[in-house]
Amino acid sequence: MALVVFDLDETLIGIDSDHAWGEYIVDAKIVDAADHRHKNQAFYEDYKRGELDIDAYMQFSCGVLASHDEAFLVAHRETFVNERIRPHLLPKAATLIQKHRDAGDLIVVVTATIEFVTAPIVKLLGIEHLVAPIPEKVDGQYTGELSGIASFGAGKVTRLKQWLLKNPASMQGSYFYSDSINDLPLLNVVDHPFAVDPDEQLRQLATQNQWPIISLRD
Repeated sequence: MALVVFDLDETLIGIDSDHAWGEYIVDAKIVDAADHRHKNQAFYEDYKRGELDIDAYMQFSCGVLASHDEAFLVAHRETFVNERIRPHLLPKAATLIQKHRDAGDLIVVVTATIEFVTAPIVKLLGIEHLVAPIPEKVDGQYTGELSGIASFGAGKVTRLKQWLLKNPASMQGSYFYSDSINDLPLLNVVDHPFAVDPDEQLRQLATQNQWPIISLRD
């Protein structure tokens, strides 16, 4: 049994779920349209360049949850997943997941997008285990802060190691599939790194390191 780690956004699904959630809550008039859309796009562009300020981004992402009732947000999240995520599921990703499942591997998604957004998406993919940034709750109410470490950059390695302390797997023989140069710290510590429809920086690095480059797009 091998440990198989997947990035989520633009790896297992054809879009960035966090950016898409930001667009959805603007369209649904849950947040101020002009301000939120501008910030959402700016953070997304910083991420694509490998220059994201993760602390500022987590405050932005978690802050939305603190401003609304959870039941209201959950209802909108269901609509979001059905309307904005399902159309971007990738058949080849489902095939790859099933290949590892049939091999008896332990599969986990490690993502920088908050758990509130990603939990139902990972469930939709049929994957049991998720490591994601956890928005803080106090007395059942989101505070707008992050609980613990964000699973971003080197934080993905830290959070995965924490997860491994409670799960029956090791890094020996491990796989990691990602599209992003931001995931280089984790790509560097697994035994089998895969670049999946990679950004240009990761494509160049994967070519230099002779890492497999694959596509899950149709």
